[in-house]
Amino acid sequence: MQNQARDSRQAPVLTYLESLLQRFQQVRATSEAICAPLQAEDYVIQSMPDVSPPKWHLAHISWFFEAFVLKPYLPGYQTIDPAYDFLFNSYYETHGQPFPRASRGFLSRPGVAEVYRFRHHIDQAVGELLSDLAPEKAGEVVRRIELGLHHEQQHQELLLMDIKHILAQNPLNPVYRADLQATAVNAIAPVSWHEYPSGLRHIGNTGAEFAFDSETPRHRHFLEAFQLASRPVSNGEFLAFIEDGGYRRSDLWLSDGWSLLKQTAWQAPLYWRQLDGQWHEFTLGGLRPLDPHAPVCHISFYEADAYASWAGARLPTEAEWEVAASEQAIAGNFLDSDALQPMAASTLVEEAGPQQMFGDCWEWTGSAFRPYPGFKALEGSLGEYNGKFMSGQMVLRGGCCATPQEHIRASYRNFFYPGMRWQFGGARLAREA
Repeated sequence: MQNQARDSRQAPVLTYLESLLQRFQQVRATSEAICAPLQAEDYVIQSMPDVSPPKWHLAHISWFFEAFVLKPYLPGYQTIDPAYDFLFNSYYETHGQPFPRASRGFLSRPGVAEVYRFRHHIDQAVGELLSDLAPEKAGEVVRRIELGLHHEQQHQELLLMDIKHILAQNPLNPVYRADLQATAVNAIAPVSWHEYPSGLRHIGNTGAEFAFDSETPRHRHFLEAFQLASRPVSNGEFLAFIEDGGYRRSDLWLSDGWSLLKQTAWQAPLYWRQLDGQWHEFTLGGLRPLDPHAPVCHISFYEADAYASWAGARLPTEAEWEVAASEQAIAGNFLDSDALQPMAASTLVEEAGPQQMFGDCWEWTGSAFRPYPGFKALEGSLGEYNGKFMSGQMVLRGGCCATPQEHIRASYRNFFYPGMRWQFGGARLAREA
């Protein structure tokens, strides 16, 4: 009877471990599927210091499981090459010496085939660990694998961002995937405004689902009454800003943004190109005529803020954004949709609340990426995951067309430096009520 009772208690844990292994295999397969259309030469290019070669991404997300799951918890685990612990460490100073980020493109070796062998070595070892893991010892291993899976999903989006940037440098305008169909051009309704009353609200993750440490703790936040735009800023609306001299008017720009604009000579969002007097956009499906109704994408925080000033509005705070998004279903144009490009909304239903809060493009907020009250980073090297970056960066919310849908939630805080724009970043306006 005692054995039967013990077996009945272990059964749910074993079932969960089996489910976790299946999810691990699915996530790992998605990363490889993203890279399948690449030619061998595409895997090794580093088009700017912030971009990593696709080969490096595949190796790094495998290194993460090796460093933080397999080496500590799989007895007798043997690495393929001890040098990988240095080559594919991104920024974990407490773990060891990371290889310089800006030099990742110099790593012609190990080759692509060797990186895939490394991945499959990790896959097999994680399978062995989960198939023979004592339920009473599963807690920390499961937590680390869950973190690793969400980490890999972050890199799936980064892969698509970086692949797009790599291919965009080629004057041949190479197509990542020829089967990506151009989306239908849907007319959109004018922007309307949804009003939210002032009051004390709670923001941050509730703890009922996975969350990164930066999303916690859940806490109270007082909001003044505000209004939020019914949809993101469109390409056509941003084009009106350009045609009205938006990139030439210093009065619209923050000082740091204006200084950067003079250095870079930006004249339009990244990947916009003017051909024979017509605007086109480089996409993962190739060079296409600009869809004026689709959400504007690949703009920096400075560009989003300048547009908001021109439009007589502002960017929402992340608390405002989360309060509004918490009332909406997590549905939209994600990686799962396989469009890999922001799409125009086909309808506008006023009573349903703001549209496209999730998917299509990340939305810049006016909030700095700083810790919530009572924030505590994870212990050990994993504490470097988010906490060390809480300086000088701005928060984006909502996910994009390259984000796996199961990866996003209303409390998710993405962050980039304000001058960056190779990520799928767009904007939604807010204003005082």
